[in-house]
Amino acid sequence: MNLTQIKGNTWVIEANQLIPLYKLDETRCVLLDTGLLEEREEIERTLLSAGLTPSRVLCSHAHVDHCANNGYFQERYGTKVALTFPEAGMCASLLTLKCYFLTLSPRTVERESACMVHEPDYFIPPNDGPFTLGGAEFQIIQTPGHSAGHICTVTPDNVCYTADALLSSSLLNAKLPYNLSHQMAIHSRERLRDLGCDFYIMAHRGVCPGAEIGGLIDSNQALIQRRAEEILGLVDRPMTACQIDERVCILYSLFTHKTRRSLRFERNVRFFIEYLVDTGRLSEMCQNGATYYVRTENS
Repeated sequence: MNLTQIKGNTWVIEANQLIPLYKLDETRCVLLDTGLLEEREEIERTLLSAGLTPSRVLCSHAHVDHCANNGYFQERYGTKVALTFPEAGMCASLLTLKCYFLTLSPRTVERESACMVHEPDYFIPPNDGPFTLGGAEFQIIQTPGHSAGHICTVTPDNVCYTADALLSSSLLNAKLPYNLSHQMAIHSRERLRDLGCDFYIMAHRGVCPGAEIGGLIDSNQALIQRRAEEILGLVDRPMTACQIDERVCILYSLFTHKTRRSLRFERNVRFFIEYLVDTGRLSEMCQNGATYYVRTENS
């Protein structure tokens, strides 16, 4: 994996996603997330080749592609991990992890994601402001929406790691972007607009100069609205969530023979349905004990 300098002591490991790090000195660094389990050896090898040991982890949120190696680094190097309270709660047990995976069975969660269970060493306060880790002062911006306790972090070099609060320009055609709450994610993205950082690092492989961040935020917001309207347009009669999900998969050609993937599609579609309900474009009704969704007059 390449280790690329963004500015000053702020670098990124080019894994499946971009994993930022801040060099504390020539041998120690703070990792901003730890990547996927299957990339552990290569991430570790990249750090060791650069002569770096992960002294601290300042984790953006507890999703499998961002924290799968937190516990390993704790055990292997004595690394100290910092998480927000909601994300720490997610990683407390296999059952709390199911709250994130939602549609997957407890056994499936255990089989595929037990590596995420760990206890952080430090808790990040639930407010914006400075947070010192390893002797370096970072700025924390609370950005819930993608997950309950998601944060963005500004390094001492004035580089913002947006994690999954923003999609990079290469992903603005995403068919079913994931947010636990689309409404909260929309609000959180707006909070990034006036930070005045020199660069913005998106986890899913993008670095944006500060002058271009406004346009990228606009494009992210437009993507959510576009997908919501497309899904709304499929609801031409009272429909269950499963019926809507099937139509969405046909619309976006999300054809898979793997139930694990189809369950993720179902989850992501449900979050759009909830957003359409909360914004008054769908309403709920009950028939024979089942919930149906219908378009409102406002839609």
